[in-house]
Amino acid sequence: MNAELLPGLYIVATPIGNLGDLSPRAAAVLSHADVVAVEDSRVTAGLLRHIGVKRSMLPYHDHNADAVRPGLIARMATEVVALVSDAGTPLISDPGYKLVRDARAAGHAVVTVPGPCAAVAALTLAGLPTDRFLFMGFLPSKAHARAEAIAEVAAVRATLVLYESGPRLSACLAALAEGLGDREAGVAREITKRFEECVTGRLSALVERYADAPPKGEIVVVVAPPEPPAPASADDGDAALAEALTRLPPAKAAGEVAKRLGLDRKALYTRAMELKDR
Repeated sequence: MNAELLPGLYIVATPIGNLGDLSPRAAAVLSHADVVAVEDSRVTAGLLRHIGVKRSMLPYHDHNADAVRPGLIARMATEVVALVSDAGTPLISDPGYKLVRDARAAGHAVVTVPGPCAAVAALTLAGLPTDRFLFMGFLPSKAHARAEAIAEVAAVRATLVLYESGPRLSACLAALAEGLGDREAGVAREITKRFEECVTGRLSALVERYADAPPKGEIVVVVAPPEPPAPASADDGDAALAEALTRLPPAKAAGEVAKRLGLDRKALYTRAMELKDR
């Protein structure tokens, strides 16, 4: 057992590009871990070289997770197990949550070492609302399934965040414009690296920009929430009242329409009496 850390699972966020973003705490955990569960040992080996250590690594990814997980869980009883992804925060678009779930079920300590996350970094670059956001991971590659996924969130009043690759970006942006309308959006790529950029504008403009020029690098697409509906007009109120009066007395008709359209209830009641007396 490692003398520096208590045994258990340590979820360690790693840089998404710039190695300078590795936190001192993350470096300390990786330096003292008994084993590091990695997405790609070649990528993590480079990170370990950067901090000047060599540690035992065990591949843990989509294709072997079910087979490897029980052994990792058993080791957590007496050893420090660090979980990393190739870049960013583990469990974000990778299978790590099952390892956390099973570690907790086995009674092992689970510790998070927070740090870089491409989704959050892109939100800070795009200049879109951040009070509510929905992370969607990667959209389906097939057109019909992608359209269905977009339709499911079209009415959600939150900024949408999703990951994409260069070759698929054009089709993704076109599908978003088709399913969501011409919203404000941003395409962030190479975050924290030398050629970091975040191109913002309406979806239609982004579709045109990337139609014949797929960018390189890791990409995050951020899309603004739907714009608030336009305030109801007097004509809208009259039409709604006329329909409601076929079913309800004036007071209740005015109350129903006021709640639905956000109009003044007293004014609607006065108008309902006028319409009723015609």
